[in-house]
Amino acid sequence: MFRRTGDDLLDRWDGRVYVRTVLADRKPVAFTTSFENRRDGLAAHVVLERPRDREVVEPVVRAMFVKPPGEYRELRRRDPLVDALERAYPGVRSVRQSNLFGALIRCVTTQQVNLRWAATCRRRLAETFGELHRVGGAEVYSLAPDRIAELDPAKIRALQLTSRKAEYLVNIARMIASGNLTMEMLANAADDDVIARLSAIRGIGLWTAEWILARSLGRPRVVAGDLGMRKAIGIGYMGGARPSEAETRRATAHWGESAAVAQALMLHALAEKRLASLAAQAGASRHAPADV
Repeated sequence: MFRRTGDDLLDRWDGRVYVRTVLADRKPVAFTTSFENRRDGLAAHVVLERPRDREVVEPVVRAMFVKPPGEYRELRRRDPLVDALERAYPGVRSVRQSNLFGALIRCVTTQQVNLRWAATCRRRLAETFGELHRVGGAEVYSLAPDRIAELDPAKIRALQLTSRKAEYLVNIARMIASGNLTMEMLANAADDDVIARLSAIRGIGLWTAEWILARSLGRPRVVAGDLGMRKAIGIGYMGGARPSEAETRRATAHWGESAAVAQALMLHALAEKRLASLAAQAGASRHAPADV
């Protein structure tokens, strides 16, 4: 995802080292993570901007990826397309967005535009209003809700974001800066409550709320209203037809607890332009498994 859409200076990946920030006592701390394959699993090597923040960063790194549940093996057995995707892209998983403000910025900036332009907008936000961090020989920016909350939306609009998106970002920043919206609140809430809480905020709808469920909280949620997801389901299970939101939910219901993992693989294959060929290989392009 980071390679395809461009460097937004907030989540940085050069093919070897991943650089990002997380909040510690409401202050951003930067860290780098590099990875090493070992027989007993994936080892993560972390360099901290502030060594005293290890207790905050370590659980974030351990939960960095949305991992498949125990039921995933059974899903692969039942669904030849998911099995083909896993074989083609072993270990490809969503990177969890643990910084709530950063996750919501990502969602708002991607509304109704292509992902590369959205990354350009986030880069401009970072360069103009962000804080620069240096860690492990790398640089990364953070965006503080407190600072964005004080801005006149016109200053954000000047970066070529729409007036509405500028207003949405300031409003979201105020909610988070005031303590009325935190990741902890959402993590302790049921899916429907998370959706209701987020959808009550201007600029956030079901699409954004479901992405937060899937990519920030790691819940097994399909973002059925996303056009990319609907396109992927159409190619994967419906011979190329574009399904409705309801049809997308029905076609993916059998994913169950593995939904976030299967969703990430589908979107990755779509972006890599291999989904149609993998669906054809799997013989799954006409319909979802019969027991859906």
